[in-house]
Amino acid sequence: MDEITKARHPVLKPIDDKELARESWKIFQIMGEFVEGFERLARIRPSVSIFGSARTPVDSPLYELTVEIAHKLSDAGFAVVSGGGPGIMEAANKGAQMGKSPSIGLNIQLPQEQHGNPYQDISLYFRHFFSRKVMFVKYASAYVVMPGGFGTLDELAEILTLVQTGKTHKIPIILVHTPFWTGLLEWFRQTLVTEGTISPQDMDLFVLLDDVDAIVDYIFQYYERNVAGMSPQERAQYMEL
Repeated sequence: MDEITKARHPVLKPIDDKELARESWKIFQIMGEFVEGFERLARIRPSVSIFGSARTPVDSPLYELTVEIAHKLSDAGFAVVSGGGPGIMEAANKGAQMGKSPSIGLNIQLPQEQHGNPYQDISLYFRHFFSRKVMFVKYASAYVVMPGGFGTLDELAEILTLVQTGKTHKIPIILVHTPFWTGLLEWFRQTLVTEGTISPQDMDLFVLLDDVDAIVDYIFQYYERNVAGMSPQERAQYMEL
C-alpha cells in the first residue's frame, strides 16, 4: 500500500473500556443539563434573553442602559434571562430583580472571566455551551442583544440561523446601541447580501433600537401583529404565555 493510500485509509485508534466509559458518562452529564433546564424554565414564561459582554464595567453607560432595559421588561411581565456572569449579564439580572418578574442566570463554567453575579433568583449551571444555548432559545419570547464579543456574536448568529432556517418560530431580535452594530450591519448588506450568502429579506429578521421604551413596545407590537386573526388556542400556543 503506497503512502497516499495509507493516508486515505487511516487506522482507527482503539478505545479502552475506561475511555469509553468516560465518553458515555459525558452523555449523561449533557442529558442532566437538559433535564434540569427544561424542568426549571418550562414554567417561566414569557421571558426575554439578554446578551452582551462580560467585560463591560459597572460604570459604563451600557451597563446602566442594560439595567434600565431589564427593569422595564421585568415590570412589563417578562422574566429576564442572562448568562449569569459579570458585565452586561450582571446588569440584566440586576435590572430584572428591580422589577416584578424573575431574574434568571444560565451560568457556564469557564477557566476565566465567568463568575456568577449576585442578582439571580434562579441559577442554572452548565459545563457545555451547546446545552446552555438551547435553554436561551427554547423559552425566549424575544432576544435583546447588547454590545459584546465572540460569545455575544455566537448567540446572535445562532438565533438568526434558527429563525432563518425555520428551526424555531420567529421572535423579536433587537440589537441595541447603534454605534456598535452599524459596521457589522453594513458588512451584512454590502458583503453577505451582495455575495448572495444571505437573502435581502434576512435583514428583516432583526431590528436596531436604542430607546428603552421603544424596545419594550416593539416586543408587544410584534406579537400583536403576528397573532392577529388567530384563534384563542393558536394565540396562546404561539405566544406561550
